[in-house]
Amino acid sequence: MNRIERRHNITVARSINEVFPLFTPKGETLWVPGWNPDFIHPENGETCEGMVFRTGRDQDETLWSCIEWKPSDYRVRYARVTPSSRFGFVEVSCKKARPAQTEVSVSYTFTALTEQGKIDLANLTNDAFSQMIETWRVQIERWFEAADEGAG
Repeated sequence: MNRIERRHNITVARSINEVFPLFTPKGETLWVPGWNPDFIHPENGETCEGMVFRTGRDQDETLWSCIEWKPSDYRVRYARVTPSSRFGFVEVSCKKARPAQTEVSVSYTFTALTEQGKIDLANLTNDAFSQMIETWRVQIERWFEAADEGAG
């Protein structure tokens, strides 16, 4: 298996203007355990087309670039390469589901670069991907709950 495409939607019980910023590299530091990007350009980590950052270490080191930044459309797209295994695209788009609810669509497209990449792609089944994105929903909801408690 050299290439896969995966997509999963989640609904978050918050407004689109609260949810969408959580899918920027800086925003993800708020709710993703261990997410600590090394911002290369711009160094302040501001999301923009052409930004470059690094995550992971050793065999999991991944270089990312924002290739589409459309905050007015609530859409962002990244290219990412983990040289030891795979190249991919990640797209997140948000749309208002109803007042104080946002539907988030997350898609990944991966191409294996190595034998390890083929194994990684085979392991990322539709079910495994859906479970991963559902975990994101839970983490985001927990972050909002904690933020609400801290503000109250």
